[in-house]
Amino acid sequence: MPIGVVMRRTPGVTRWAKWAWRAVAILPGAGPADWRELRREGDAVDYHATTLTLELYKAETEAYLHGITAREPSVYVIMRPVLGPHPFDMVLVTASPYEAQDYNDNGEDVVEKIPMPPGLLAWVGDFVERFHHEEEFVKRRRDRAKTDGRQDGIGDPRISTEGDVYASPALKRGRLT
Repeated sequence: MPIGVVMRRTPGVTRWAKWAWRAVAILPGAGPADWRELRREGDAVDYHATTLTLELYKAETEAYLHGITAREPSVYVIMRPVLGPHPFDMVLVTASPYEAQDYNDNGEDVVEKIPMPPGLLAWVGDFVERFHHEEEFVKRRRDRAKTDGRQDGIGDPRISTEGDVYASPALKRGRLT
């Protein structure tokens, strides 16, 4: 589904940042855009920055379910700061909080959480309902490896010098078995 990203530019609060930018809304089903001005209120300006495709995958339904059952169902816009005429390169829009967390962890990208409109919530919910299968919990069992094996110290038995602190104790006593 095509999703338009609305960015808001407001005056910066410090002398080092002239403008503050935030993703404030999404437009489900939006057409193409290239930083088109939507609204101006004083110094605040809203732009339809771009339109990205929201793709859903059957293997990620657990993440979508987690996202739509949260207190505030949201989509996430991943942006990368760039130098140029526009402050960000829009990378991705996703309904998966797990994928958003992965992008947030790299420290280079900016991840904005935007409330999901009711129509988009219904669309994602329908996808989850059709494709989500609860995985049965399977308790892991230990392997039957022998755990009572004898260890011959911390050293390498191939080292023959007695002055080496890491030499095997059996080797020091003259017994190598």
